[in-house]
Amino acid sequence: MKFQTISMSYKMKALIIPFAVFFLSVQLTAQKNSALPGSIPESEGVSSEGITNFLNATGKSKTEFHSFMMLRHGKVVAEGWWNPYARGLKHTLYSCSKSFTATAIGFAVSEKRLSVDDKVISLFPDELPDTVSNFLSLLTVKDVLSMSDGQDPDPTGSVVSRDSNWVRSFLALPILYKPGTKFLYNSLGTYMLSAIVQKVTGQKVIDYLKPRLFDPLGITGMDWEVDPKGINTGGWGLRLKTEDMAKFGQLFLQKGKWKGKAILPEAWVEEASTLKIVQHPEYSQARRDSSDWEQGYCYQMWRCRHNAYRGDGAFGQFIIVMPDQDAVVAITAETPNMQEEINLVWEYLLPAMHDGKLPRNDIAAAKLRQKIASLALQLPVKNNRLTASRITNKTFLLEQNDQHLKGYSFNIKDNICELTVHTDTATYKLNFGASKWQMGQTTKKGPSLVSAAKASYVGLPALKIAGSYRWIDEHTIELLLRYIESPHTEKITCHFDGNQFSADIENSFEYGRRKINLKGRSSQ
Repeated sequence: MKFQTISMSYKMKALIIPFAVFFLSVQLTAQKNSALPGSIPESEGVSSEGITNFLNATGKSKTEFHSFMMLRHGKVVAEGWWNPYARGLKHTLYSCSKSFTATAIGFAVSEKRLSVDDKVISLFPDELPDTVSNFLSLLTVKDVLSMSDGQDPDPTGSVVSRDSNWVRSFLALPILYKPGTKFLYNSLGTYMLSAIVQKVTGQKVIDYLKPRLFDPLGITGMDWEVDPKGINTGGWGLRLKTEDMAKFGQLFLQKGKWKGKAILPEAWVEEASTLKIVQHPEYSQARRDSSDWEQGYCYQMWRCRHNAYRGDGAFGQFIIVMPDQDAVVAITAETPNMQEEINLVWEYLLPAMHDGKLPRNDIAAAKLRQKIASLALQLPVKNNRLTASRITNKTFLLEQNDQHLKGYSFNIKDNICELTVHTDTATYKLNFGASKWQMGQTTKKGPSLVSAAKASYVGLPALKIAGSYRWIDEHTIELLLRYIESPHTEKITCHFDGNQFSADIENSFEYGRRKINLKGRSSQ
């Protein structure tokens, strides 16, 4: 429905005003139940129409949005989740975890447990290589915080998938450049910050942060992956709710204060959020001006255009802090183009913010509320003409493969497809709804950039999932499995030809580039 003018008929007013009241009541309910109060966008100088335009643009982008929350003047002016993602779900933050690890360092510094000028080798005397190079001896906590360890290339992938002592492996790596002089994104370096916190406090980062950060901000239910020695991974692996991300951003916007109390020293917030090193000083100014990855790096945060800064995680997990606008935007997503995703914030949300209050706009508020209520990811389209009898209660044994998969069993009843996955060591039951999401949980690992890391998923609870299926044709069924506490989805396309069986497995961040092909036959 399009509204061409401000004038409305009596019937139209009767429709719109209850929507506005409902929108307000939702915000007031949020205010009662959350540390973050709610407000109408226009009351905080934000255009509801601008937010709606942002949401409309997300549907046309390459980014699959899972959630967003926008704060202005400390109040939630808009929030939404794309079904089956939901308010109460955590989401894998990937490298947004780094900002929390750096904050743990900040607390440790404020408690005089260490200094950013401390030499890293002084903290791990028992893990040093036989020969300590000059550059290794110079490496400080500050160098690690600012991604200027001096290593090249990034050693993370090879170390975490191969070694059990990541601290010793990091210290044994060659340092090619004087620490503090050259930027290299290095997640293993962030892991070292986590190890440092545990070394000087005797606690894992997640436990150390609980009374200092999580409890004061009302953050609960968080979890964090660990390495083989029980140290939080630091550079990735933290899972939080969208609101928790927004709270963290708001804490930094408020210079470390929460409800009037200093939680984190203001001096640390300033130090951690200001430029420490330029990624590519050789780039032209024009090239740097066009990228949010060329504005400089802080302490495990990135500077942005428009004088903003952010926590930043792979596939589009963002905590964007905008001091000039007194605003925070938190987003979870999966995207092949993170710059495109953040561009939508600058193109639509940034100009939607104004100084002072805006006139009340019930029409725009109602349209925004309707848009938020409609947010959902596309479901596979059900084909009612096809029968499931050919595969129900059948098991298909797989030929030897490097996925350690032994077979698939199917049972379709009442529009629910139950897939049993047999592996070398376990059996997993996964349910898929026809044209709907069937919610569940599983201990089966989902797709992840760091799934090959030793101890991956150790200590985490069962993973929440949503499954849906469709028949593509009479011989082919497509199973879509969303790991709804992560950015990722797995698609299993199964082909049946008499007793012959084949399956193609894809994960969402490699669609069109890589398939795992399996072959087998019916066991009956």
